[in-house]
Amino acid sequence: MITPTPRVPWQVTGNHWLTLPCIHPADASIHLAGVVHSGARAAVEFAGGAGYADGSAPPLARISVTIDGVRHTLGATGIAWERDYGWLPMFTCRIGDVAIRGIICAPHGRDADIAGAVIAITLETRATERLDVQLDLEGTLGHRQLRVRTPGAFTDAHRASAAAGEVVVDGTSAQSHLALAIGGENDCVATVTSGAQPSWTITRGLVLQPGELTEAAFYIAAGSERDGAAATLGVMKRRGWRKLVDATRSALRVMEPATGSAPADRMISRNMFFAYFCSVARALDDAHVYVVRSRLPWNGRGMTIRDWEALMWVLPAVQLADPRFAREVLLRICELHGHAPGGGLHYLDGSVFETGFSLEGAAAFPIAVDAYIVHTGDDKVVEDPMLADSLYAAHEDIEARRDASLSLYSTEVNPDGSVPAHAYTTHGNAVVALALDVLRHTLDEKTSEKVPDAAAVRAAVLRQLVDTDAQSKRSFAGSSDLRGAASATDEPAASLYWLPYYDLVNRDDSVYRRTAKRLDLGATDELVVRCARLVGVNSSAALDWLRRAPLDGGRAAEFVDADGRATGNGGDAALSGLLAYTVWYAVHALGSKS
Repeated sequence: MITPTPRVPWQVTGNHWLTLPCIHPADASIHLAGVVHSGARAAVEFAGGAGYADGSAPPLARISVTIDGVRHTLGATGIAWERDYGWLPMFTCRIGDVAIRGIICAPHGRDADIAGAVIAITLETRATERLDVQLDLEGTLGHRQLRVRTPGAFTDAHRASAAAGEVVVDGTSAQSHLALAIGGENDCVATVTSGAQPSWTITRGLVLQPGELTEAAFYIAAGSERDGAAATLGVMKRRGWRKLVDATRSALRVMEPATGSAPADRMISRNMFFAYFCSVARALDDAHVYVVRSRLPWNGRGMTIRDWEALMWVLPAVQLADPRFAREVLLRICELHGHAPGGGLHYLDGSVFETGFSLEGAAAFPIAVDAYIVHTGDDKVVEDPMLADSLYAAHEDIEARRDASLSLYSTEVNPDGSVPAHAYTTHGNAVVALALDVLRHTLDEKTSEKVPDAAAVRAAVLRQLVDTDAQSKRSFAGSSDLRGAASATDEPAASLYWLPYYDLVNRDDSVYRRTAKRLDLGATDELVVRCARLVGVNSSAALDWLRRAPLDGGRAAEFVDADGRATGNGGDAALSGLLAYTVWYAVHALGSKS
């Protein structure tokens, strides 16, 4: 499913609990807030109206400022944005003699990992007289939806109630799945206007003396029901917005990558944090970790995931950012997906969305485990029973696909679910060879003796999956049926560019270089191919293209035009993970320069 990119260049932020994907760049208003609900196997999202994606609906939450009785909205005379650590959106604007700075932060880090968000405002006056200021956080609840890939609206009525300076919005049904509690600091006044689309306002009065600087904050807390949301709001108020924001900044500072190349670091940070927070979620109802393709509503892949994407796209980016959390993510993937490695496309809880065996999906388990151990030094992870069971299951499923006479393995679908021209793919067998290397030193001694020699697989690839042209020049085929028919087509998700990465050949191998040269001549509209070119022979050129590509607000999109502008399935968080890690690998390991 391909979803067009929205015309509004939304600001995006969030944490593992709460996503704020629709922050309007014109006035810093929030148009949608979403969480993951494991019981529903979906995202649950609140918005001001069904037209949230193009900004035509009322906002879910918006700041307005009244100065000496005159009401103003933020950004009426312009607004400037920057992103702290590539993830926290901060804005600056001016209303008359008052300069306003703000940050929207979903807290993360030690003592700050909470299902909520902070909107902090700093006002500084240059006026020579006292100013009476009224800060309002106002909003409308006009739409609630449940979304796996396509959204479905809740049919019960929307509800908003006010008490003690706080507002709680939810649905009237007990199966509403989500409630938001909204409040501010100190003495705030909350009012609600009831109706089919209830609206609300939280007001705080301030006095600005000449030259004075004043800070204020509002909180949005999420819960699976209204009492839990109110309790979370109380925790946020108790800890205070400064501690929550400072803890988040400290956590992001530790996770920030450093390759020595400022442009590369910016690209890595932006996409690494996007993958970290928008492809990995903690469900509101059970607090467990789940991996999905993207939590953004304009990505057509939505709340589904394939083993290959979870282990080879998302997990490497998480390892870059937070090795300790990567362990939890790896074990969770094994728990949910390891019973049938490579078995197809999954809902977030591991149940089958679409069946279809992928050779790469099964091989991803041992490869990801080995990469995790190399990156973190945590070799004790293989003692975990769920992970061990996943490795044995992967070994069994791979062996079931072995050809009767050759050391080659067949697949039903490519890593992205597309059907290859022939069952024996070059990419798939290169990946399997690396997986067999890992399995031979990971499984128990008796089982490891039965694991085929990876060298035999690589030799079979070089004999059976290489074409010779009329000039007797050899290059890799994309796939073969092993009976004389072969295809030179390069599958985007199983590109031949990756062969050196999986240790089939060296990057300076003549057959590989000839193959890569042929592939470079072809146009592509898929960003995954642009990522693959980072490990090819023209890595620096690929890095330079990515540096200039606008993508979807700097984030990965599945489909892009020749200049790198997103054309479909923008906000692809899992693909952002691949982009971040591959750029890091190209700069750090291959020495590529833009």
